[in-house]
Amino acid sequence: MQQAVADLVRLLDLEAIEVNIFRGLSPDEDRQRIFGGQVAGQALVAAARTVEAERSVHSLHAYFLRPGDPKVPVLYEVDRIRDGRSFTTRRVVAIQHGRAIFNLAASFQTKEEGFEHLADMPEVCGPEDLISRADDWAEAGLGDEWAKHPHPIDFRYVTASPFHRDEPLPPVQQVWFRTDGELPDDPVLHTCLLTYASDMTLLDTTLLPHGTGYMDGSLLMASLDHAMWFHGPFRADEWLLYDQRTPAATNGRGLASGRVFTRDGRLVASVMQEGLIRRART
Repeated sequence: MQQAVADLVRLLDLEAIEVNIFRGLSPDEDRQRIFGGQVAGQALVAAARTVEAERSVHSLHAYFLRPGDPKVPVLYEVDRIRDGRSFTTRRVVAIQHGRAIFNLAASFQTKEEGFEHLADMPEVCGPEDLISRADDWAEAGLGDEWAKHPHPIDFRYVTASPFHRDEPLPPVQQVWFRTDGELPDDPVLHTCLLTYASDMTLLDTTLLPHGTGYMDGSLLMASLDHAMWFHGPFRADEWLLYDQRTPAATNGRGLASGRVFTRDGRLVASVMQEGLIRRART
């Protein structure tokens, strides 16, 4: 396992400090606020640790309430709302400095038979035919900036990367991604890592029709809410296609949806997110 991936796995391995209370740390990086995917992934870990192993998460709905402080731990309080015959519901509140910074509701279900249909994966080139994210940064003259931080997730853009957006583009973004190293066989870990990664490019999709992206230093961007539905098993250390689209941007907010497919074309997750996209006030 690559060191950056091992560090991410440790990041998601919360400390249990009391019944229904867990503590999570942040990586030692120069960040102004905690990455939203980290808080979402850690909150899902906290919820899953209070649920029977045979029940897997099928949906989550979350709100980002305040910026997280990367210099202090995050406390995750789990409310065991319901344990039913088929479904289990948990609510998780993330707390720093005595205030809630994030909340998440997650539903878990026992496996059962029923009607099945899945959307088809779009036809795209494979990840082997695409430039790595590290090489993309290097070609843009930012190789030194890339090297300063660990990168446990390998992203490869099918559509234009953030360094190649000098005009408005169609409201569609597609990337292949996987962890940069093999993971243990824990399905909860793979689900939490997908939750972590799902926040990395989705909001940026809302800027495509405007010919810009997250590299634009004049923008303020922040996730406001995040929802996911899980449709079947997958591995986060195998290539997954993230097919993302934006239907609207209004009132300083952008909305984006995503579908996650395995390499063999099976839909395994659906995602929705709204976020702040605002020009910095001068």
